Formats: sequence, C-alpha cells, structure tokens
Amino acid sequence: MNGIPFLTIQDVATLDGVLADFLTKSEAELTVVIDRGGNVISQFGDMTVMDVTIIAALAAGSFAATRELARRIGELEFNALYHQGNGNHIFMNSVDDGTIMITVFGKRTTVGLVRFYSSSTAQNVAVLLNGLSRGGHGFSFDASDITSTSLFADN
Repeated sequence: MNGIPFLTIQDVATLDGVLADFLTKSEAELTVVIDRGGNVISQFGDMTVMDVTIIAALAAGSFAATRELARRIGELEFNALYHQGNGNHIFMNSVDDGTIMITVFGKRTTVGLVRFYSSSTAQNVAVLLNGLSRGGHGFSFDASDITSTSLFADN
C-alpha cells in the first residue's frame, strides 16, 4: 500500500471498533496502526501513555532495522517484535507488507495474551485496509492534471 489510505467516517468507526475489541480482549492500553514509513493511520486507547507520533516513527525504524537482521539469518523479516520494560512493554507486529500494529501494555496483561489477540486483529485490519486500497472512495490522481499555468492569471 502506498501512503496513508483515505478513510471515511465509516472506515474510521469500523477500524476503531476492531482496535477497541482488541484492547478489551488483550487488556492492553493503546494500539496504533502505522504504515512502514512511520505515519499514523489509526490509534485507539489511552493516548496519554506516550507521544504516538514519535513512537510510530521509532517503531517503523525498528522494523526496518530488524528486517536487515532477519535477512542476515535467511528470513524475509521478523513479523513481530517485543520490547520488555520494567512497567510498560511494546509489542509490534506486521499487519501486511505496508502496515505495522503497535501495542503498548503494562502489568495487568501478558505478552502472550497480546500476541494471541494481535494476530487475528492484524488480519482484520489488513482486510479493512486492503478494501480501502481497492475501493479508492472516489479519489484519484492523474499527474497529467498538473500544469505550470497560473490559477489566477489576469485576462
């Protein structure tokens, strides 16, 4: 998927529902869906936990770095990364070729529970986002529309 998809209000509500269900089942605090460039597509949960924009950029960089590590041992990529802290933890997993899901959780849950529910959630998010890329919601861009003619030319 190239760039951030166009999301309608219905798309956002559907994606929020999928992410809310995931947070309820996994007992995590926050989940963020980003593209591989670190751009936030969607976020749900306790946004006061961290600066989501910075975490998204760092997570994308972390995935890019570990992709090279995986390649060095004969893998395409590691599809999940886990960072354990003293109180808070981050679990990141691949949604599809262009998207990553980040989950922040604390002591009230376990990485096993987060990992278990993140797998099916990632599949649901991928289906939703792939539907967006095919549908296009009526938006299109044609490079031939770009001209050097002034928009406000005097007659």
